[in-house]
Amino acid sequence: MKAWVSSVAAFAVALPMFMSCKAISSLFEKDPVVAKVGRHTLTRSEVAVLVPKGTSPEDSMKLVLQYVNSWASDLVFADMAESKLSKQEKDVTDELEEYRKALLKYRYEQRYVNERLDTIVSPKEVENYYDSHKQDFIATVPVARACFMRISADSPDIEAIKRALSSGDVEDMDYADSLASVSADRYTDYGGNWVSIDEIAADFGMDRESLLRMMRNSFIEVRDKVYDKVNVAYIPYMVDVGEVLPIEYCEADIKSILIGVRRHRLVSTLEQDLLEDAREKGRFVIY
Repeated sequence: MKAWVSSVAAFAVALPMFMSCKAISSLFEKDPVVAKVGRHTLTRSEVAVLVPKGTSPEDSMKLVLQYVNSWASDLVFADMAESKLSKQEKDVTDELEEYRKALLKYRYEQRYVNERLDTIVSPKEVENYYDSHKQDFIATVPVARACFMRISADSPDIEAIKRALSSGDVEDMDYADSLASVSADRYTDYGGNWVSIDEIAADFGMDRESLLRMMRNSFIEVRDKVYDKVNVAYIPYMVDVGEVLPIEYCEADIKSILIGVRRHRLVSTLEQDLLEDAREKGRFVIY
């Protein structure tokens, strides 16, 4: 046991050099054995492909030893099962056949569905589903529409940006975007999407509860004294826990649900059609 571990460890440390040294490439051609379990052997070439070029000797050794241990464990278990189980217990013919049929069925279903599935979901379909299932879209975490910026504490533009953001005027909002884009170290409106408060809190390096306690008149402002910066968030719209989420926030999930329903219907229709076809052709008969 110690001998092959030492052999593998030495091989792992030397592997980066072997992989880059053409002068001793003949060692790979001879393909020496680096580990053995019973009649099973593991060769150098089989292990060499596991280690990416440029991997350090220490990491190479870890990768090789992990693989060798896993390889040996599988074989030890398999050999023990072969020696201890009865002939009947080792007969897996029925299980393999069931697995084969299940796998073939799955692959054909996937092909059939992929050839026929309509993945385009209209806004009206999303709206109808949302209106009929609002009870399924209740916020468990507050979500918000927001803007966030990180800006130097001594910037003369901070108050101007805040006033423009909160004015509600489209032109003022555009002005705030433009000014913040050139004045702030970072500025984002999160793509104009509804986002979890947790995502905004992460930008402040704070937890959700601490962040929300600091909100004043839709603004959250936190001074970073270490770097002499100010983190500012403007949150004009927020949906709290227990309230119905906005449709825009749910749209992607609703589309996935509707496509999943279509997929299920296609598979069900396929099963029914195949059975009906088999009956008509006399291949499926109930006596």
